[in-house]
Amino acid sequence: MTRPRISTTEHGWPDRLARLVPSTGAGRTRVVSVEGRSGAGKSTVAEDLAAALAARGEAVHVLTMEDLYPGWEGLAEAPGLLRTWVLEPLARGGRAAWRRYRWERGAFAREWTALPDDVAAGGVLVVEGSGSGAAAVRDLLDLLVWVAAPDDERARRLDGRWDAAVYAPYRRVWAEQEEAFHRRDRPEEHADAVVGNPPC
Repeated sequence: MTRPRISTTEHGWPDRLARLVPSTGAGRTRVVSVEGRSGAGKSTVAEDLAAALAARGEAVHVLTMEDLYPGWEGLAEAPGLLRTWVLEPLARGGRAAWRRYRWERGAFAREWTALPDDVAAGGVLVVEGSGSGAAAVRDLLDLLVWVAAPDDERARRLDGRWDAAVYAPYRRVWAEQEEAFHRRDRPEEHADAVVGNPPC
């Protein structure tokens, strides 16, 4: 079956993407993963999708994988935390909560952040970031979205990040982890939909 391909250059693309999120009876949270390479625009796509879902009356929350990476070398570990802390509890009707990684301290927070009650009661959780579509969590996803952008545009966006100076010393080590992750888990091949996010 041909998977949907959507471009952010199309008018109304967030609504089209929102229509791909499965509907369900009350009580079960649907989970959408927004995956892609660094600089592809995952967070922007996730936020626009969340806004479109909210406009349709859905309770929605965006969880960034940056809250779950245990440091700059933590990409491989984060999907397991996503599964254990968030996705498995949701699947069994339990309480989903996570400890946010405090980058400035180099450690996870002691306190737990809970999924909002209205989302836990049958809304949509949008998880964005590298690792959100890992093989370790794929069976607990309702929709896996791949965000694609040209390599030169991704590099330009990374150079223009507000935290580019902080990110720069770790850019190579992160790229190596990301490459290993994509070779191993191949999230692009397993995506249910592809969002092309070229330069504006």
